[in-house]
Amino acid sequence: MLAGLAIATAAPALARAQASPPPAALTAAATDVATSDAIVAALYDVISDDAGVPRDWNRFRSLFHPSAKLIPIGTPAEGPSTATSLSPDDYIARAEPFLMRGFHEREVARRVETFGHMTHVFSTYESRHAAADETPFARGINSIQLFDDGTRWWIVSVYWQGETPTIPLPPAYLPGA
Repeated sequence: MLAGLAIATAAPALARAQASPPPAALTAAATDVATSDAIVAALYDVISDDAGVPRDWNRFRSLFHPSAKLIPIGTPAEGPSTATSLSPDDYIARAEPFLMRGFHEREVARRVETFGHMTHVFSTYESRHAAADETPFARGINSIQLFDDGTRWWIVSVYWQGETPTIPLPPAYLPGA
């Protein structure tokens, strides 16, 4: 119990010490961070475009809290699943070559829970190589944690898993549920 009390009383001071604003060059567009809906829409928008079209990585970085993480779940055919923790810059380095081949991801369903300054968005997505592709090549769920500091919204983490033959999307997380 005393350890819990020490953690509870130290947490606000620790949070203040670790929080820092993003560099001025990465100030987010007010329309991107005005609401939880806007920041999720901006996230999908900034990673989606046609083959050969560079992404606006400064816009991408501006959406994320300085301590943010992106965490994909890997599901190999053999062996245990993995979770890899990436900074926004790590994500850019890993994802950019793939995204430059043409990548459009869009949200098709959403569940949202909010308490105080934190919001959790369970966002079902479909991925296509071109916006006009009729059938997605991938689907999954983005678990997006958001923080409202009173002046803007921040992405704290994006944790996602793609659908596989052995892990299909549950009907509750599909459109119309």
